[in-house]
Amino acid sequence: MELHELSKRKLMFKMALIINCLIPVTAFSDDEIKSPVPDAIVSRAQFTTGISNREPIDELVKVENSITSLFYFTELRNLDGRKVSHRWEHNGQVISEVSFMVEGPRWRVFSKKTLNPSMLGKWTVFVIDESGWPIHASIFKYTSDE
Repeated sequence: MELHELSKRKLMFKMALIINCLIPVTAFSDDEIKSPVPDAIVSRAQFTTGISNREPIDELVKVENSITSLFYFTELRNLDGRKVSHRWEHNGQVISEVSFMVEGPRWRVFSKKTLNPSMLGKWTVFVIDESGWPIHASIFKYTSDE
């Protein structure tokens, strides 16, 4: 097979993937694509260097790589009796996932991540409900302190 023909096939494959990704979104009504827990909210979410009395001690958006431990704090509402996860991603790749059982109508939880100083770039933590639906996302940039 010629290189030109191979490039055409790759392009057609990519276009088919894009079309397949778009069709499900447009094929459902708004009611069908919402979370199974429609009243669930994350009322607070932040990155912090520590937790004291179940509360974050500071708030970070840009984190220098001299910091190697980071907490993600969330206050959840209307998820009583459900499992919720914090999914930590680095540059789009899942690094870890921490799950919690929510035991009240207002529930504060946090997860801790030990960071490798060489893993610079964009970090995202998704709050995922038990069906796998993302209900919140927070981003921080991990930078060199040099």
